[in-house]
Amino acid sequence: MTDTVTTAGTPDAPVDSFDVEAIRADFPILGRQVNGHPLVYLDSGNTSQKPHAVIEAMALHYAAHNANVARSVHTLGTEATAAYEGARAKVAAFIGAASPDEIVFTKNVTEAINLVAHSYGQRLRPGDEIVISEMEHHSNIVPWQLLAERTGAVLRWFGVTEQGRLDLSQLDTLVNERTKIVSYTHVSNVLGTVNPTEAIIGRAHEVGAVVLLDCAQSVPHLPVDVADLGADFIGFTGHKMLGPTGIGVLWGRAELLEQMPPFLGGGSMIETVALEKTTYAAPPARFEAGTPPIAQAVGLGTAIDYLTAVGMPAIQWHEKQLTAYALDALDTVPGLQLFGPPTPVERGSTLSFDLAGIHPHDVGQLLDSLGVQVRVGHHCARPLCQRFGVAAMTRASFYLYTTTAEIDALVAGLDHVRKVFG
Repeated sequence: MTDTVTTAGTPDAPVDSFDVEAIRADFPILGRQVNGHPLVYLDSGNTSQKPHAVIEAMALHYAAHNANVARSVHTLGTEATAAYEGARAKVAAFIGAASPDEIVFTKNVTEAINLVAHSYGQRLRPGDEIVISEMEHHSNIVPWQLLAERTGAVLRWFGVTEQGRLDLSQLDTLVNERTKIVSYTHVSNVLGTVNPTEAIIGRAHEVGAVVLLDCAQSVPHLPVDVADLGADFIGFTGHKMLGPTGIGVLWGRAELLEQMPPFLGGGSMIETVALEKTTYAAPPARFEAGTPPIAQAVGLGTAIDYLTAVGMPAIQWHEKQLTAYALDALDTVPGLQLFGPPTPVERGSTLSFDLAGIHPHDVGQLLDSLGVQVRVGHHCARPLCQRFGVAAMTRASFYLYTTTAEIDALVAGLDHVRKVFG
């Protein structure tokens, strides 16, 4: 199947060819079978599959360049350091950072958020306020709860409308002179909602608060430029953007990172150490104690090369077409309740739903018997499930290698589920 796409947001731009079958050929796992059926992988919001290029780059690093970084003058150490710092530069360019020094490697976006909560959050005092939202992943709830407990700060949150949008009706009241940190998801991992940034970030900066955006579900799927976003910190993770597990990214404004104390202590994050006192390295090294995820950084850098070659606007447009197709297709399934925006406007390619009278775990198991891989549960967003009155949901999430035929397989699978349960 070959999709013709136009650059998102620019319908008059020259037409580029998006050959999804050629892309799929780069992903070895997509050729396997599950339970005697062709694999239909619809769980990319959980973790993405990896192209040959990423797998081979990491294998080559271990086979030919393996050494620790920033510690040795020998050839292997120099090569490993160059590869690691080269990956940092690729990340910086990919998101429009002013300098690679604004890029801190973490093990995932969860650690990136915890780093900010711990290091920047030390300045909070009793009565200060932190604002999140009702649609957050647990990784963007629990660190702020812990910070509030440590400091006496107060945690507040935006509500969510019936259509899965943030309720901004009380924006000026919720984000006020007591607010010090606003942290929310750029794209919901459950609803697919693409949340607004201009109004919220503008209001936060008006009252002197900083903003962290959880970009785990946006950086892999659409063009993200930190200068355009206007946030103060963003976090994302490698394994959702064709890279390996074990590496994430925190981007922060240089002036804020320079003011923040270390998150962890140990080797590599120091300037000088004496038994009486230690002084710390400048960012980003200050926040990267110990041996970092070197091969994982190499893999992430290669994943960025791959995404850049395909083109993020093309990926975004492909997913928008898939989402529109899937919304129409799922609308034909009797008893299916969709959560989140009902149209592909300001929404990503993640669709969560409930099938009346059938538990999501049963839905997931029967779909798996047909080779269709979806995620079921509360998706690390239990407060959001409570908001919509369900204990769990079924979630299908798409990426650049997803086809409309796979969406058809999902719909056919749901028909099978309904028949099994009468």
